[in-house]
Amino acid sequence: MNKPALQHARTGERSRSLDIETERLLAATQALMAANAHHVADGIEQLRLKAIVHELPDFLFVKDRESRFVFANSATAKSLGLERASALTGKTDFDLVPLERATKYYRIEQEIIASGKPRLDMEDVIPSASGGKPVYRLTSKLPLRNDRGEVIGLICISRDITERKRQEHLRRNQAELLEMIAKSEPLEMILEALVLMVEDQMTDIKGSVLLLDPEGIHLSHGAAPNLPATYSRLIDGIAIGPKVGSCGTAAWRGKPVFVYDTQTDPLWEDFSDLAAQYGLRSCWSTPIMTSQGNVLGTFALYSGTVREPTERELELVAMATHIAGIAIERKRAEDRAYFMAHHDDLTGLPNRAFLKENMAKILFKARRNGRKVTVAYVDLDNFKQVNDSRGHSAGDELLKELTARMVDSLRASDMVVRLGGDEFLLVIVHQSRHDTGITRRLRELQKAITQPVVIGEIKIAVTSSIGVAAFPADGETPDELIACADAAMYKAKEHGRNRLQYHIHRPDAAGVMPLSEQEELRSAIGAKQFFLEYQPQVDVASGRIVGLEALVRWRHPRHGMMPPGQFIPLAEESGLIIPLGLFVLNEACRQAKEWQVMGLPPLTIAVNVSARQFGDPALAAHVTEALEASGLEPQWLELELTESTLMHDVPRGLHVMQALKALGVRLSIDDFGTGYSSLAALKTFPFDRLKMDRSFVEALPRDETTVAIASAVISLARRLRLAVVAEGVETDEQLEFLRQAQCHDAQGFYFSRPVGPGEIAKILARAGDRLA
Repeated sequence: MNKPALQHARTGERSRSLDIETERLLAATQALMAANAHHVADGIEQLRLKAIVHELPDFLFVKDRESRFVFANSATAKSLGLERASALTGKTDFDLVPLERATKYYRIEQEIIASGKPRLDMEDVIPSASGGKPVYRLTSKLPLRNDRGEVIGLICISRDITERKRQEHLRRNQAELLEMIAKSEPLEMILEALVLMVEDQMTDIKGSVLLLDPEGIHLSHGAAPNLPATYSRLIDGIAIGPKVGSCGTAAWRGKPVFVYDTQTDPLWEDFSDLAAQYGLRSCWSTPIMTSQGNVLGTFALYSGTVREPTERELELVAMATHIAGIAIERKRAEDRAYFMAHHDDLTGLPNRAFLKENMAKILFKARRNGRKVTVAYVDLDNFKQVNDSRGHSAGDELLKELTARMVDSLRASDMVVRLGGDEFLLVIVHQSRHDTGITRRLRELQKAITQPVVIGEIKIAVTSSIGVAAFPADGETPDELIACADAAMYKAKEHGRNRLQYHIHRPDAAGVMPLSEQEELRSAIGAKQFFLEYQPQVDVASGRIVGLEALVRWRHPRHGMMPPGQFIPLAEESGLIIPLGLFVLNEACRQAKEWQVMGLPPLTIAVNVSARQFGDPALAAHVTEALEASGLEPQWLELELTESTLMHDVPRGLHVMQALKALGVRLSIDDFGTGYSSLAALKTFPFDRLKMDRSFVEALPRDETTVAIASAVISLARRLRLAVVAEGVETDEQLEFLRQAQCHDAQGFYFSRPVGPGEIAKILARAGDRLA
């Protein structure tokens, strides 16, 4: 199209007379209408086609080659603000709609006329002139030809698809909301998105969600993105009741409450001034319910005009309250699950998981503010005796009462954690850099624990051993602090119990690594820097190898081979002996099974169990897992326990040993004779072997007293049907004495130093498997 013609089209000046081609187009259109009138159904055959076209809700119009209207139905005219369709004749879109839209329509129509190709199902968004929601239309424009096939204009059909688009948008938003719920997005974000979705589907409506507290008394703010913020704050925390506006009443009744005029309805008597201040004339509130019919909150819609909700608005509210109920119930279930995972069932105190999540944050804040943190490890003395003598029910009641006393003895800023059983951890955050009185408060707490507890008709009293460590003096990480407090608690136990013991940091103590290297030790476990060597145990009479003791070694990346004396004490003190001990247990079982698979004779593999490991409630489970993972039969595993470990808590020690014996493993008492309670241990515990300490063997056979004691020990063991293993054998004289005293087994440098798995395989493969 040339420039003058385009300018003519944009001026919108109506032509005084249509050109010949346009007249022909009009005549052809009228003829087409007249011809098609014969095909109308019987019921309306008397109606003229033109009248039918004007009754259509869809737009239908014809334009000439200059994009001037030749014919349009009434729906088209009304959409453009014209009363009569004939008023459109000769006009262009430049006369009727904003320039940007007119230019777009003109460009598309000229492309259709020039190419002769239709444009079908074009989606068009028409902004509202009043600033309301836009209108969506689906438009098809087709070339119109004369009898010679020449394009003389175009015909257009356009349908309003606003409702369809609105429904599509609603379904998309619903899917997004359900996805947010499934992904556990924050509840406030979900509720706000829900309110916005409902508002988007309505006109001049503002939504609000209020949440009912667990006590069922007050409503609190959930979401109200477009309500005045001041209004939302004023109604936040309002108590529900039979006459508390729309929401408070709906929550009280458990049924929808529709108030059409907040200025006259008696339910709003106390709040009408507030509603008037913010122009809220109607309020329709629906309770959000659980699947069991309990009220979770309310979903309300506010209108600035006095009116009733439409049927469509009620349908949207029903959908919204259903989704809100799902989201709120999901959040409450997650909160319950989190609480259960992070709190102790019996006492309601935070547990280890909670401590792990929060301890690092506490120390970070203390470090930033230059404050101190005190960690106290509390262990109730002889608590197991309460369970054994009074029953677990009495023990549970005692724990709950003592828990309450501990909580009451501390400030709100402090924390009490139940680590398990009768062990608790107190985390006390100093209020200032010079906060004093921590010791006094801990002693008062200890006295409070000591006071008798009345359960039924009896009084039960227990004492406590408390170990104390401080940040940053005793450690800068949660693990370091807890380990130091734990070690101090064990010291309190050793010194008679019912004591308050502070951690004594000894970084320069001989043979013990400083606390700062604990992390290095922890990393070494994961980096596989530890490995095992094995020392043979030999039958004294025959000289055959009957067992092996597994001994852990550390190949340090900087210091080379480190003897156990340099890292075992640190592992014990820090609690890292548990993961280290698990490594030894699993590796020893795996290696023993591997030797058997190689066809070597099966031997008992002896593994040392530390005091910390023995105190682990999961010890029997760990042993079971090691045996199952390796495939080693339990009779080939022997666990070595020290008498001091067992005598710390005799009833518990006996219970643990019985559980281990039930697995089929063997048990031996290590370093026999070094403690005051050895004979009592032999009488009480179900041992299979005892290991005579090397301090006795070293003096054989020169020292007469030692000879007498060693002979008595071997004789006693034989009468108790226990095997005896003599440690530290290095000379012919020592071996000969043991042979004469009828000692069963021996180990020491006389036979072999601890060696690696390969060397053990070579030794076992030699003819006779003899070392003596």
